[in-house]
Amino acid sequence: MPPPSHKSLRNGLASPPVAPEPARGPLTINDIARLADVSKKTVSRVINKSPLVTEETRARVEAVIREHGYEPNPQARGLALRRAFLIGLIYDNPSPSYVVNMQHGALDALAGTGFELVVRPCDRRAPDFLDEIRAFVTRQRPAGVILPPSVSEDPALARLLAELECPYVRIASVKLDRKARTVLTHDAAGAAAAAVHLADLGHRRIAHISGPSTFRSAHERRRGFIAGLAERGLELAEAYDKVAGYTYASGVEQARALLTLPVRPTAIFAGNDEMAVGVYRAAHDLGLSIPDDLSVVGYDDAPIASQVWPALSSVRLPIRDMGKVAAERLLQLATAPDEAGELVEFTPTLVARDSSAAPR
Repeated sequence: MPPPSHKSLRNGLASPPVAPEPARGPLTINDIARLADVSKKTVSRVINKSPLVTEETRARVEAVIREHGYEPNPQARGLALRRAFLIGLIYDNPSPSYVVNMQHGALDALAGTGFELVVRPCDRRAPDFLDEIRAFVTRQRPAGVILPPSVSEDPALARLLAELECPYVRIASVKLDRKARTVLTHDAAGAAAAAVHLADLGHRRIAHISGPSTFRSAHERRRGFIAGLAERGLELAEAYDKVAGYTYASGVEQARALLTLPVRPTAIFAGNDEMAVGVYRAAHDLGLSIPDDLSVVGYDDAPIASQVWPALSSVRLPIRDMGKVAAERLLQLATAPDEAGELVEFTPTLVARDSSAAPR
């Protein structure tokens, strides 16, 4: 018997053949993103255990993954993991203790978050400074960078980071940027407190060794010191106004110049503790006793301030806390930018120790 015609099939004498449903391959990351109503990037972050995802979103994406038995492509995941979760610390600061304290603070904030700290020293005065930073950011792709003085004061660097869409937080003595990107330190107020402290002890011949002119903090500390002297009816004499480099060696050099003047000062305020310890060395070399012959006050209250003898009076700037807050702010900017709008401020305070006393 001949097979039924196509016409008889259409008339219901037999069921028409059904075309098989095309085979569907395994779900892709795009499918998971669509089903979870999130972006592909968010799914990738969940897969790679990124801290840059809220718990609610993570739970939703993981539920979709479990429901559909999604298996991430190992090769694609390997590529995604090439982007490490990094916070950068870019610095040009000659004070080792400042940089170490800043690192410790950032590490405090990053503990348990899945992020790591990568440190990048630089030289702002180098002609290829911005090119080097561009290469660093492009190569490392950090989630954000911390900018302490003096790199925080560089507007060209801030513009470059904005162009590269790299979040940053600037630690500075004056407000230079949006609130969410700023940790404000009020350096002038701390220096004014040092001036008032020495004046109230009875000193009238008070010298100042400031940091380098390329640092806004050095200008702010000098400005605050002069204002503090003025509160007590005093002035900073030109012969007692020295500029150094925020280093031990430069502190020794400028202190020696001050202490060999025909009428030497009875007190010296150094713009940081590194230079203040340099003042100790110069005084020792010249046979002067601290505080009997010379009172000394530093700035930052670095660990060395309480380790030298006699213990150094210093303006306490909580550098470790500043590094911690800056790193926390970067994590906020990455995970919840709308909540990172408040200005963070630190006001320095004077810690009086054995190196400052009434003039003999």
